[in-house]
Amino acid sequence: MKKYRCACGYVYDPEKGDPEHGIRPGTAFEDLPDDWRCPTCGADKTRFKMVDE
Repeated sequence: MKKYRCACGYVYDPEKGDPEHGIRPGTAFEDLPDDWRCPTCGADKTRFKMVDE
């Protein structure tokens, strides 16, 4: 699964998810709820870009 980086630098890693905000490990970025926000700056999903790692 692809990782996505927010404009603030936070990287969403689907293998880790975002358990502090109810997102289970293994959740693809595309499957995040529409109201999910960056845990660092609060930006919505449109501020994220796919990372080539």
